[in-house]
Amino acid sequence: MCGILGVVATSPVNQLLYDGLQVLQHRGQDAAGIATAEGGRFHMHKGSGLVRDVFRTRNMRNLEGNWGIGHVRYPTAGSAYNAAEAQPFYVNSPFGLLLAHNGNLTNSEELKREMFLADLRHINTNSDSEVLLNVLAHELQAAANGLKLDEDAVFRAVAGVHRRCRGAYAAVVMIAGYGLLAFRDPYGIRPLVIGRNDVAGGTEWLVASESVAVDVLGFKLLRDVAPGEAVLVDFEGNFRSRQCAEKTVQAPCMFEFVYLARPDSIIDGVSVYESRVKMGEYLAEKMKRTLPHVKIDVVIPIPDSSRPSAMEMAHRLNLPYREGFVKNRYIGRTFIMPGQATRRKSVRQKLNTIHQEFKGKNVLLVDDSIVRGTTSKEIVNMAREAGAAKVYLASAAPPVRYANVYGIDMPTRAELIASDRDDDEICRQIGADGLIYQDLDDLKASVRALNPAIRFFETSCFDGTYVTGDITAEYLTGVENQRGEDKPSSRDDSEDGQLDLNLSHHDQ
Repeated sequence: MCGILGVVATSPVNQLLYDGLQVLQHRGQDAAGIATAEGGRFHMHKGSGLVRDVFRTRNMRNLEGNWGIGHVRYPTAGSAYNAAEAQPFYVNSPFGLLLAHNGNLTNSEELKREMFLADLRHINTNSDSEVLLNVLAHELQAAANGLKLDEDAVFRAVAGVHRRCRGAYAAVVMIAGYGLLAFRDPYGIRPLVIGRNDVAGGTEWLVASESVAVDVLGFKLLRDVAPGEAVLVDFEGNFRSRQCAEKTVQAPCMFEFVYLARPDSIIDGVSVYESRVKMGEYLAEKMKRTLPHVKIDVVIPIPDSSRPSAMEMAHRLNLPYREGFVKNRYIGRTFIMPGQATRRKSVRQKLNTIHQEFKGKNVLLVDDSIVRGTTSKEIVNMAREAGAAKVYLASAAPPVRYANVYGIDMPTRAELIASDRDDDEICRQIGADGLIYQDLDDLKASVRALNPAIRFFETSCFDGTYVTGDITAEYLTGVENQRGEDKPSSRDDSEDGQLDLNLSHHDQ
């Protein structure tokens, strides 16, 4: 999961990109980058850390031009601690390209071999995003046939990307001397939306991972980029789009609705907030069926993603809703942190209890999901320490039993508490008095109720079914082995870990 942004405006775009990345910061806190263009020159600054830490006034002044792209990264493929893998990525041949990518290619190793042996291209990092960039560059060169680039060649190149690349990808690309390109994989696994803003100087365009960026930056949400579609905006604000994939299936990632996206976003026509309310509705009905005799005094959410579900559960069960945890917003997401000991310590730093909401009560804690179980166990312990008589836990998502290979960093089954345990065993492991999970069919119904046109979802972490059809047991074993071999190196969050580039190109 990463956040991407691309803007073509009628005035300097650096502040728009900075503000947009801050809105998308929840999608990645490992690194950030912005690239802009004026004439035939690219300007880029990127580095490790949060948006506010990576960019200083002097960096912003150097990001000149009326169009550009931005990226916030949380690591999936590649090293979690390598500042060189901050995006955007750049390649100068054939036309000068800068790319920012959200997702994960599942055939990146195969593509690396193809590019080395046939395409004669060299990959400098372990990032699959650099692989995607070089595949696009090669396809652009072939589509243009050495001639001046036009929109037909660009769309043919994206079609070539779809033929060669597997997995999940939403991308924004700057093409030197030409314009902004954005495209989404044929399954639409990772989100991408289009915004429009009509101003006195013309029409401005924006593409972003979530609609919240469109709202905050003052644009009007136009629509989602369709699975397999590419959109192209030139310097004059002319907008073109084309379906570039031979076969498409709309199958958005369910975890976007459960946890990843902001509640004020709309993805594939679905309000994330309303979908989470629906999850609470279905979960309350299941609780009535399966635990009818359990006495609950209060419903308490585990901040923040579970609040809509918890409020709806309390409403449907006719129970009081209370805030029992206070969150420190300056601690990162725990399920992506390396090492169990680090995660346990982080939970205590991240959450603190309001004791009077627990003392002597039977509490129902509601979480969006249970991944490794480390956080859940620690939170149950905190509730007991605050004086709870009984602690029950409800998950708005089904058990997470399988690896996710499409851009969410939970790749090894050994780390997942539900991978080899049934619900009763999980309940004992986390120390709760009772545990209830959402049914997968109900989770799908929660989202589909808001957009009946969505027939399929990417739910591999729940059911082990990978929509792209290319994931084998051998591939999953390879991912797990690679993860086991990755060792964190000393991280450099200083300015030495940041990069400024000014890259000149002749207009094509």
